[in-house]
Amino acid sequence: MLDKDLIQSTSSWPFVEIRKLLKERKNLIQSKKKVVFQTGYGPSGLPHIGTFGEVARTTMMINALNHVEKIDSDLITFSDDMDGLRKVPENIDNKEVLKVNLGKPLTSIPDPFGKYKSYGEHNNEKLKEFLKKFNFKFNFISSTETYKKGYFNSSILRVLEKYDEIMNIILPTLGTERKKTYCPFLPICPDTGKVLEIPMTEINKQKGTVVFDNDGKKLETKITDGKCKLQWKVDWAMRWFAFDVDFEMYGKDLTESAILSNKICKVLGKTPPNGFAYELFLDEKGEKISKSKGNGISIDEWLRYASPESLALYMYPNPKRAKKLYSEVVPKTVDEYLSLIEKYQNQNKSEQLLNPVWHVHNGKPPKEKIVMPFSMLLNLVGSSNAKSKDILWKFIQRFHENIKSKDHPILDDLTKYAINYFNDKVQPNKKFKNPNTEEKEALKKLVEKLKSISQNLEPEDIQTIVYSVGKEQGYSKNLRDWFKLIYEVLFGEKDGPRMGFFISFFGLKETIKLIDDKIK
Repeated sequence: MLDKDLIQSTSSWPFVEIRKLLKERKNLIQSKKKVVFQTGYGPSGLPHIGTFGEVARTTMMINALNHVEKIDSDLITFSDDMDGLRKVPENIDNKEVLKVNLGKPLTSIPDPFGKYKSYGEHNNEKLKEFLKKFNFKFNFISSTETYKKGYFNSSILRVLEKYDEIMNIILPTLGTERKKTYCPFLPICPDTGKVLEIPMTEINKQKGTVVFDNDGKKLETKITDGKCKLQWKVDWAMRWFAFDVDFEMYGKDLTESAILSNKICKVLGKTPPNGFAYELFLDEKGEKISKSKGNGISIDEWLRYASPESLALYMYPNPKRAKKLYSEVVPKTVDEYLSLIEKYQNQNKSEQLLNPVWHVHNGKPPKEKIVMPFSMLLNLVGSSNAKSKDILWKFIQRFHENIKSKDHPILDDLTKYAINYFNDKVQPNKKFKNPNTEEKEALKKLVEKLKSISQNLEPEDIQTIVYSVGKEQGYSKNLRDWFKLIYEVLFGEKDGPRMGFFISFFGLKETIKLIDDKIK
């Protein structure tokens, strides 16, 4: 347990939210001796990073809770897999399977990938598989199973009992035409298996049945045992009621829905959970990341290019600020992670608690000495033409025999990630500059200077020499152009590593040869 004064004073947002939660729901939490957290997931498309963000951030709060108070907690990851499929996702192969089953519950649609019993189960398993990679502790709950097994029966009957009050909450928010047909209950058609949105004509609260007008045909059904599901705003409130939820995060676009669900939860008879509206995740164009579009960077892509910890780090800062999520943010995030790992060991307790890696590693960040930034490693991959991590390690150890992969697990993982990222994202976009006569002369002067110095020179001293050559060759007013020339000629990019460090690590002879090859 952390120092109490430190816990109460830190401005780290997971601790701020936990302090608020424990204060505002003190009596409720004490009465059940447990804190229940929930995250929701709609499996109409493959799980995306936004879904991960909810679980990661909620887990950070639970980790903070464990340092504040000794009390049981439960994280429910709920899948709304009984929802009817409204449209076919753009990023799914074999779309015809989904097209012919539009309107059916996701768990009643065949898996277009041919791996599981249903499309919903496929996406659920992908989510669970991903979350387990991060060692998250969660209780996965399927909407289909809880509805059909009767777990929600008493709560659904409570919705029926409070029907008029719930309608008084929902109807004022609807348009004229929608008001005529709205019903909180969505029957599952016994003929087509589809989730129907049709007018209700009759209620029998004693029998727990409702009657619908199914295109002129009378449809009478029970509302329990999975014969009906609830409209999602009512469903959301019903889940809070049934699971006795204390806290749930949601995207800012769901704020109005959360307000309505809060009111419904109160009508049902319980205090709605504390909420936290986070800003949305955007792609490189500034558009909201969507499961159906598959835009932005996918979960699998991030894990091909960087560690799970770097993704968790990306989720930590400023949850109430929109974040762009696309492949180009990966190297910067990895370098930030490495920098924060390095800073952590020299920080005091208060500073450590504000360091995101404390939350990524639940107070126990690795103590590995950081050898180089990810951006530097990407340049090494290109310069050495390494096609495998073993080859890259041999190259690293030519000049740094004391660096062993077994002693540097973070660097060892980075070699694999760097090769993947370089091959997929860097190499195809490289545009090498063909220097003009004056630029060639300037680079030749750099070569001459490098030939005159020792390999044992400190990186900062080499950096100073590179600066000096640039100034002597007419770049004194804008050294940025000097380094831009070097980067574009050597690496095919406008930005690059700190050259003193690169030359020291890559080797003087190798750097000289690299420059000579490029200007020839």
